[in-house]
Amino acid sequence: MASEYEIKKQICEIGKRIYNQGMVASNDGNISVKLNDNEFLCTPTGVSKGFMTPEFICKVDRDGKVLQANPGFKPSSEIKMHMRVYKERPDVNSVVHAHPLYATGFAIAGIPLTQPIMPEAVIALGCVPIAEYGTPSTEEIPDAVSKYVQHFDAVLLENHGALTFSDSLLNAYHKMESVEFYAKLLYISKQLGGPKELSDAQVQRLYEIRRQFGMKGKHPADLCANAKNGQPSCHGCGGNCSGNCGGKDADLVAEITKRVIEQLGK
Repeated sequence: MASEYEIKKQICEIGKRIYNQGMVASNDGNISVKLNDNEFLCTPTGVSKGFMTPEFICKVDRDGKVLQANPGFKPSSEIKMHMRVYKERPDVNSVVHAHPLYATGFAIAGIPLTQPIMPEAVIALGCVPIAEYGTPSTEEIPDAVSKYVQHFDAVLLENHGALTFSDSLLNAYHKMESVEFYAKLLYISKQLGGPKELSDAQVQRLYEIRRQFGMKGKHPADLCANAKNGQPSCHGCGGNCSGNCGGKDADLVAEITKRVIEQLGK
């Protein structure tokens, strides 16, 4: 198991990658890693993620209270968002928040990333819903994100950015890269006349591949009651299935999804 110092170095390296790829500007974004049930390392507020060194990194408890921080450094107020994810997803060991240009553009436009356009995106992400806007540093953002954490490993934050989480720091970062790549491809294809989407049958085959791989995390392939019952999956629902998958409205969701798919095929 890596030492705390090694994990701090890894956080700094990921911060540099995020900064160098233009996923954040100035002091934007934040990263956290779970050490145990009551100790978490996180990036400080007011610091560029591209220029951090290990002594910048803070340690907080599960309530976001500072356990250790060097003089001049303190956790971002957005640590509340991270803590909510850890509280509701015990399988998550790292959270990454950034403002990737294309993904954030979709978040600002109010367009979730739900169109199945590329096998890798379907397998890795399924779809990426939008969590409703919340005022920074308040409980509004954690409350909005809370609606989606049990069903997805990545969410867009309305008029704000993107949030990804996974079982390791590297995987959480990779999901952020995947979200941005997906958004960029979708944007470009829209400029070229609109994407040619994968059919529902093709999506279901990709979902089955994901299940066969035993991939970790939350994904429509594993959670959608419709898919399990052989009905049209809720891929393309914009994340609205988060309140219905496996619930009493599953048949209604399936029928609505079927009609949407039929319309897209015309």
